Amino acid sequence: MNPNQKEIEEKRGGSGKVGKPLLRVLQGEVLERPPIWIMRQAGRYLPEYRQLRARSKSFLDFCYAPALAAEAVFQPLRRFPLDAAILFSDILVVPDALGRSVSFVEGEGPRLDPLIAEDVWRFGEPEKAIQRLAPVYETVERIKAGLDDDIALIGFAGAPWTVATYMLQGEGGEKDRARKAVYQRPADVDALLDLLVETTARHLAAQVEAGADCLQIFESWAEGMPPPLFERAIVRPTQKLMARLRGLGVSVPVIGFPRGAGAQIAAYARATGVDAIGLDTSVDPAWAREALPSGMALQGNLDPLLLTLGGDALSHGADQVLAGFRGAPHIFNLGHGITPDADPAHVAALVTRVKDGV
Repeated sequence: MNPNQKEIEEKRGGSGKVGKPLLRVLQGEVLERPPIWIMRQAGRYLPEYRQLRARSKSFLDFCYAPALAAEAVFQPLRRFPLDAAILFSDILVVPDALGRSVSFVEGEGPRLDPLIAEDVWRFGEPEKAIQRLAPVYETVERIKAGLDDDIALIGFAGAPWTVATYMLQGEGGEKDRARKAVYQRPADVDALLDLLVETTARHLAAQVEAGADCLQIFESWAEGMPPPLFERAIVRPTQKLMARLRGLGVSVPVIGFPRGAGAQIAAYARATGVDAIGLDTSVDPAWAREALPSGMALQGNLDPLLLTLGGDALSHGADQVLAGFRGAPHIFNLGHGITPDADPAHVAALVTRVKDGV
């Protein structure tokens, strides 16, 4: 073995096997040092991103500009030896492509025309939505062409319920209005979820066709759901999404991230068909390893706040996460997205801690 090949294999976990570390873990392999990527690793905490973002009139325009979106993906990879790139886009490109009005208010978040204010719900067709999303798939192609061979490319979409929540109430925040709609207009909400299942499956399949190595489904609004509603609005639509995705011939691994689901993560992991589970900050690794299917890859779950503090607090937090998942197939990540006030120097220190133990 030549020195260069040995160095490459050591960076991939030291097992002597060649392959992208993140994909190996998603296949159930336990590596000596887990691969690491960071949710929202391309974004406002990087000064170069803020300069790049200023070149687009709106955030949605930025998402639909393949050259700019791809450049945003490469920025953190130039700074940090991360093991994955993730597509730069937004979960709300799907309702936008379905003909709903979507905008982003600086400092406040997304805004849509709320469905709950309308008597009749009208949408575009999934096939036309995928055509509208062609710039996103071009972004995937650009990223894939520029990645090193050992870096995995992650595609993503919002889960049906999470996207439906934004569409129903017109914004994020408290989910009570969206949950009330399930009780008040169950047939309409079921039809909306089915539409989102079909459109999202095609959206994810198109990302894989363009070069994505694996996928993540963001279920950002899973918190506080009573079990019957969790089953109806989250588990069943995700089951349908996974079945449709596999029916479209997509075989790559899928990470489900049911943020805030608590103990219901166990039912989600067993019933939905996802291959791995992303864990939010509140989940105890010991509980997850006991409650979730044996051998399932787990991702997470450092507190993002530690990247604003750095120092001993960050080192201690990283070591706790590493210890909690040691011996399991583990992808190191945060328990939620990196915040705009995170210090890039602290991100560099974290990546070094995870990869080299120092």
